[in-house]
Amino acid sequence: MPLFLVLLIYNALLPLVLVVLLPVSAVKMRRRGGYGAKFWQRFGLFDGATKEGLAAVAGRCRWVHAVSVGEVNVARKLIGELLRAEPEVPVVLSVTTSTGYAVAAEGAPGGVQVIYSPVDLPGVVGRVFRRLRPRQLILVEAEMWPNLLRCAGRAGVPVALVNARLSPRSEGRYRRFRGLAAPIFGMLDQVMVQEAEDAGRWERLGVAAQALQVVGSIKFDQEGQAASAPERVAAFRELLGEAFGMGEALRVVLAASTHPGEEVALARLWKEVGPEFPGVRLLLAPRHAERRGEVLAAVGAVGWSVALRSELRAGAEVVVIDSTGELRDWQALAEVVIVGKSFLAKGGQNPAEAIAAGVAVVTGPHMENFAALMQVLGAAGGVQRVAGLEELGGALRELLGKPEAARAMAERGRQALAGHAGATARTAARLRLA
Repeated sequence: MPLFLVLLIYNALLPLVLVVLLPVSAVKMRRRGGYGAKFWQRFGLFDGATKEGLAAVAGRCRWVHAVSVGEVNVARKLIGELLRAEPEVPVVLSVTTSTGYAVAAEGAPGGVQVIYSPVDLPGVVGRVFRRLRPRQLILVEAEMWPNLLRCAGRAGVPVALVNARLSPRSEGRYRRFRGLAAPIFGMLDQVMVQEAEDAGRWERLGVAAQALQVVGSIKFDQEGQAASAPERVAAFRELLGEAFGMGEALRVVLAASTHPGEEVALARLWKEVGPEFPGVRLLLAPRHAERRGEVLAAVGAVGWSVALRSELRAGAEVVVIDSTGELRDWQALAEVVIVGKSFLAKGGQNPAEAIAAGVAVVTGPHMENFAALMQVLGAAGGVQRVAGLEELGGALRELLGKPEAARAMAERGRQALAGHAGATARTAARLRLA
């Protein structure tokens, strides 16, 4: 199907889709703290200070677009490498969610302007594109907005999709609508994929063969990655020691990036497993910190004395981590990390940080978003994957009861990650403008 016809259909349907999704989006944003005064950035309208900042980099910047926290973390790693190689090329980083914006704004290095991404309506995205006049558009993982791509194409701005991932399931969905998808994918000048088998999937969907490059995963690349800070880990241990009334003998199991329902299930499971290991305590880190009240109440109803990380108190038995930007250090403190979204939701969360920290990792059955990584880790014996919550208790008993074996598994996982070492630098090298 011709591109102009695809865009015609897309632009006819998009306003209707936005109207339908608006109530759901409004509820989510309210729960996550909302956009605040920056809401109008989604429609290409900026305050005076932001306009000045964007005007200062217009015509010479890169525009990097990410969605939420996971993509923002990938973007930050890549941006750091790009700025080291070409410090004279500033970066505008656009994000979609309020949590992603908070992470981006907090950790943005000098030379980076953070804004909310414009809604992909022709007039809106065109207004922002004209304001920025970027030299390059970089999309992180799967963010292909047709009108944004079209603006770049008309302006002669090269478009790169980095850390690209496409599961067999996603490929199947796109292939059912290949006539609509192929013209969009065909507007990509570079697609940097994580694994060799990914390249064929993208090509079958319309990406030119010469545009495809296998570089590894930025997310799994631990080279040059800031390790957890020992002083911060020590401070966290001291905080927990006071809350739990324990000292150096404290051992921690952390459930990381959990989704609704998983916290209660784990709290109930810990009622069975926890008493067998008196020196071990359970920490729960919900994927979305704004769920803190819901999680606190639910875990308390199971019968635990539960406290928030932000309001730690003596006598706690379980702690809910309700902060952002600290997960790396909490994982480094743990002896075992349970990966959230892998038991009662689908897709899973990234286990790489915990494994890189030398921590034993156990996941549920649903790690679809990290299928390639799980295959590598599984082949190396570097992760323990269970069929469901009914098997998790046994896995925890095994890992906690045999700490030497748990550490050996973690080391095997760490070695398996070495295959992605340097992916960030390889990606940045292929994005050089000079």
